[in-house]
Amino acid sequence: MTTSPVPATIPTGRHDDLIDRLIASLDQSLRTVFGKNVSARPYPAKGIPETMERPADRRHAAALMRVNHSGEIAAQALYQGQALVAGQAATQASLMQAAREETDHLAWCAQRIDELDGRTSLLDPLWYAGSFMIGAFAGLAGDRISLGFVAETERQVVEHLEGHLHRLPPNDARTRAIITRMSIDEEHHGDTALRTGAAPLPGVVRAMMKYSARIMTRTAYWL
Repeated sequence: MTTSPVPATIPTGRHDDLIDRLIASLDQSLRTVFGKNVSARPYPAKGIPETMERPADRRHAAALMRVNHSGEIAAQALYQGQALVAGQAATQASLMQAAREETDHLAWCAQRIDELDGRTSLLDPLWYAGSFMIGAFAGLAGDRISLGFVAETERQVVEHLEGHLHRLPPNDARTRAIITRMSIDEEHHGDTALRTGAAPLPGVVRAMMKYSARIMTRTAYWL
């Protein structure tokens, strides 16, 4: 009995590495969308008194945090998609480190939503699937373009979070502390991508990203 040789175009090591990445990506997707994410860092709102009493204010703050939670679901998927096809080990490591920090954001958003008697988005699986595909396509364009995508995404996320700080009820110090910490992290992720060699994206791509994010945020506020 003879066995067929492994094709020369697919080295065994690279094939096994791709399988490992696919398995890890599938595991992470299930944990992100359906699991209970746990933060490795302290909860930013810890020790801050709860001052939200009006039902309308609580619903509004919970909806804003639902939007942020959906954004973090999408960010996880983007990073996982990009890391799956990253050409350089250093790029993959940078993306996975950012994804780990985004897991903290997921946990913080979910905890605050629970405190406000809200719920996460019903469309989280859709946000993850679509963002994973976008991330993989960006990664296939090359590491510099992939990092440029990260830098632009984080720039837009920081703008979005700053807008939420203005839309929050003035007395909601707990939610404000969470969003402020998230904004600092997102800015750091963008700066890291730039330092690692991110290439600037064309204006039309940046505009499409902003338009897509607007659709997601407006939908997630209600669903």
